[in-house]
Amino acid sequence: MNGELIPIGAMAQLNHISVPTLRLYDRMGLLRPRYVDPETGYRYYDVHQNARLDMIAYMKELGMSLAQIGDVLRREDITLIEEILVRKNEQIHEQIRALRAQHDAVERAIGSIERYRKSPATGTISLEYIDRRFLFGIPCEGNFYEEGIGGYERELARLRGALQESGFEQIHTYSAGTSIRQADFMAERFVPDRVFVFTGSRSEAAPHTDVMDSSMYACIYLDSFEDELPCAHQLLSFCRENGYDIAGDYLCEVMTEFNIFDEAHRSMFLRLQVPVSFRKNMP
Repeated sequence: MNGELIPIGAMAQLNHISVPTLRLYDRMGLLRPRYVDPETGYRYYDVHQNARLDMIAYMKELGMSLAQIGDVLRREDITLIEEILVRKNEQIHEQIRALRAQHDAVERAIGSIERYRKSPATGTISLEYIDRRFLFGIPCEGNFYEEGIGGYERELARLRGALQESGFEQIHTYSAGTSIRQADFMAERFVPDRVFVFTGSRSEAAPHTDVMDSSMYACIYLDSFEDELPCAHQLLSFCRENGYDIAGDYLCEVMTEFNIFDEAHRSMFLRLQVPVSFRKNMP
């Protein structure tokens, strides 16, 4: 045995890796020891093999698997590295998009829970400025105001399917909303028009999202699906009594859900809202 060879323990310590890792690299053919003692089976390495370990570490940091690294080293083809890294780059961008979508959803959930904790009692009406929002929705097929919660669940199931077909993340299937056309709402015809979710931003699923411009909204909060219609009538009466012009569609937004303690009941915290404009007295 050449006295310049390095025992496996020293080689591991020199390269800040473990002895089992070096043994794994040997089994996979990534880095063979320069000499193996035939009597003890002990592995010895050459100092020049540090360069190969550096290359393996670099490719691992780029996100390549050991199997991919082994393939590259066997074929000695730099174009293979490029092909693998191009695919890895696409995967990373997809992961970034998914994390951004998850981050937006988490921030909305935190805001919704905070609003729930600080919200007034059911039936209290407020005027709020709501900034521009982006949404994805589909037309409603039935009238769940007549059919009840079962009809609402069917619309949600259809929405989830449409979201998944359009490439949205699963987290977007929570906290949905519904709308009624402005003319129907003002005529007190409660016929749902669309079921939707707010997506956080257009970039998540462009061009599938629609824009809802910022506006002042008359809002009322409630925590029961069954209370929506009475509260919607209350909201409409409030606008009429105060001379507010309804400037767009009626929305019922599920701010958050707490289906924790009763699996047979959808516990929802709702915000009913209509955009309003004000008649100003001109001098």
